[in-house]
Amino acid sequence: MTDSTAGSVGPKRLATPEFIALTAMLMASIAFSIDAMLPALPQIGADLSPEAPNLAQLVVTSFVLGMGLGTLFTGPLSDRFGRKPVVIGGSVLYCLAAFAAYLAPTLEALLTARLVQGLAAAAPRVVALALVRDLYSGRHMARIVSFSMMIFSVIPALAPSLGKVIIELSGWRSVFLALIVFSLISITWLGLRQPETLAPENRRPLQFATLWAALKEMAAHPTVRLSIAVQTLAFGMLFATLSSTQQIFDLTYGQGDSFHLWFGGIAVLAASASVINAHLVVRLGMRAIIKAMFTVQIGLSALMVLAVWSGVFGAGELYVYALWNVSVFFQAGLTLGNLNALGMEPMGHIAGMAASIMASVGTVGAVIIAVPVGLAFDGTPLPLAIAICICASLALWLTTMIRRDTDGAA
Repeated sequence: MTDSTAGSVGPKRLATPEFIALTAMLMASIAFSIDAMLPALPQIGADLSPEAPNLAQLVVTSFVLGMGLGTLFTGPLSDRFGRKPVVIGGSVLYCLAAFAAYLAPTLEALLTARLVQGLAAAAPRVVALALVRDLYSGRHMARIVSFSMMIFSVIPALAPSLGKVIIELSGWRSVFLALIVFSLISITWLGLRQPETLAPENRRPLQFATLWAALKEMAAHPTVRLSIAVQTLAFGMLFATLSSTQQIFDLTYGQGDSFHLWFGGIAVLAASASVINAHLVVRLGMRAIIKAMFTVQIGLSALMVLAVWSGVFGAGELYVYALWNVSVFFQAGLTLGNLNALGMEPMGHIAGMAASIMASVGTVGAVIIAVPVGLAFDGTPLPLAIAICICASLALWLTTMIRRDTDGAA
């Protein structure tokens, strides 16, 4: 497949706008599962961990860890049984885990339920990318992913406010009921409208040897290997920010009651990144955009570190932090889709398995970065800013080494 029209495996295929919207909704289940919980963290800490309220942020990272672990298996399962059955099965487990979280009597029980919920949420996350790879390739695939992420970006803008409303009306536990409703809507849409994209004759046996062979093939391919490493750092920056930002707005800047509005505004501004990427990626290339964003982030994070250390902005530091937050999320919109496309492009023959391995390694690695950064919170944004500056520097260095199998154009 070399163009956006090649690759249909069945007699029917969704129109591109509907396909993009469906893919975005499948991806958005992750954002909704994380961002709707952010306003609930203070109450979760007060109710379930009053002696160590900072542990409440593990509600975010436990979900992300489960998601990372689950992605290692959902791709191979989708290569064996097809895309739709895996998404639907994962969504059923997701709903059961969300209900268990709703009933959880302790923080440990809640974190366990969130871990399982993350495992199940891996299905729509990975299979959505495999669906795109089944139907598109190269820069066209990157463009579809960018448009999907553009729609997906609406959820981070709305989810905290929706979570805030739900919490005020019926308590933080009811957020999990909203997650169940969202999941049921997405799988109903998928089940009724999207034809299966992986024909039975193209399905691969589910064998450990096959997974191991795919791991070795991906590890041996420099483009894939480097794309995964950079993606790990990019996700690490994103999840570290998500873990810490509610506490920083609340405890550092006294904006706990209006956090959902701050976060929504940041998400709206950052959403333009996917729009910009969709228009620029075919003309400028994926690697050029990635390198430019990491370069900018290094400078902005260094300035944030200096601002906190010097205290030069005084009360205005709140606005500096908010703008810097925009840059972190903006960077994600201009890098993650392109990194996925770079890594997946040479792996079209094992698209589902490759998507699983990329997402699993990247996400688990990101949690390893995000958890200590979040727990290092000292009442200021300083640990977060230093960590992101370091990660962006490493990511830029690794990106300069990425090459493609094609004619060298990014």
